[in-house]
Amino acid sequence: MSNKLMIFVLVVLVIAGAWFFIGNSGTVNADVVVNGGASNSGDFQKVTLSMKNYNYYPNTVTVNVNQPVRIYLDSSVGGCYRSFTIRDFGVAKYLSTPTDYVEFTPNKKGSFRFACSMGMGTGTLIVK
Repeated sequence: MSNKLMIFVLVVLVIAGAWFFIGNSGTVNADVVVNGGASNSGDFQKVTLSMKNYNYYPNTVTVNVNQPVRIYLDSSVGGCYRSFTIRDFGVAKYLSTPTDYVEFTPNKKGSFRFACSMGMGTGTLIVK
C-alpha cells in the first residue's frame, strides 16, 4: 500500500509542477505594447514587462532618449526576475508588486541589456 501512495504523490507532484510551469509561461499583461515599445503616459514612457517562456516579455523594448521611463513588472513575473537591473543606466531595484516601478531617464541612444539580478532573464532596451 505504501508503494501505491508514493506513486500517487509523485504523480500529483509532476502534474502540479507541469501546471505551474506551463500555466505561468504564457501570461501576458494587456498593458504591454505589441511592438515592444513604450506607451506614453504624459510625462513618462510606461513599460510593463511580463514573463513568457522563462524570460521577460516583450524581450525588446524601444523608448525615446531624454524622456523618463517607468518600468513595471506584472504579476506573472516572479523569483529573481523581480530584481530588475539595467547596469548602463545605474538601475537596480527589487519590484515586489505589480504597482512598484523603476524610473530613470535614458540619456544616450543605443541598445542596452536589461536583466534580473542573477542574469537569468534578459532583454534589450533600445533608446532612439
